[in-house]
Amino acid sequence: MVADTALQLLAAFIIFLIFLLADLTLPAIHWFSALSAQWTTALLILAIFVLNSAYFAFFEAVWNGQTPGKRFFQIRVIKDDGRPISAFDSIARNLLRIADELPAVYIAGVISILISKQNKRLGDYVAGTVVIHEKTIQEARPFLEIKSQAGEPAYDTARITLDELHVIETFLNRRDSFEPALRTAMAAKISKRIGAKLGVEVLGWPRTEKFLEAVYEQYRSTGRLQNQ
Repeated sequence: MVADTALQLLAAFIIFLIFLLADLTLPAIHWFSALSAQWTTALLILAIFVLNSAYFAFFEAVWNGQTPGKRFFQIRVIKDDGRPISAFDSIARNLLRIADELPAVYIAGVISILISKQNKRLGDYVAGTVVIHEKTIQEARPFLEIKSQAGEPAYDTARITLDELHVIETFLNRRDSFEPALRTAMAAKISKRIGAKLGVEVLGWPRTEKFLEAVYEQYRSTGRLQNQ
């Protein structure tokens, strides 16, 4: 957040210098600056909105849930079920940034984060997103933590779509970066979705994660993953 704010302030300063130089050198711009105070105020509000909300929405949409500041501090915005966020999700969560800032200095957002087990602000509730901390490759644990055991039920993985497989894969890759409560909740949500496709009901952690690992490993063993 601090890094992104610094970049926003730098961008605002550059824009100010550009308009200042244009006002001194271009007659048309000089005439425009002489318009009513209402127009000046409107343009100022628009500029603040673009730098505040559009900045985050743009980078999170094109950088898979990261802004320059988030990338520096190794954090990322994802969906509650582990999927990458879409451009719509990014826009939705950042439009609520104005509400998070009320009444001042992000007081509403801070209160929302403090009372949320997943540290969500208001925009995250609306968009169904959560901010996670990512770990380096050296810190990551093995992708599949539980090896298949003899007698393990065989699942009809042909019912699983490639998008659903990617949701499982994303969760398994990133689960160690989640807070325990978030990790448990996401495993339960994904397991419920996949279990409904396979006619299986899986309840309780760590059974939910073992189920997802088994489904992923069985899907991979069919060879369909390499052919996608």
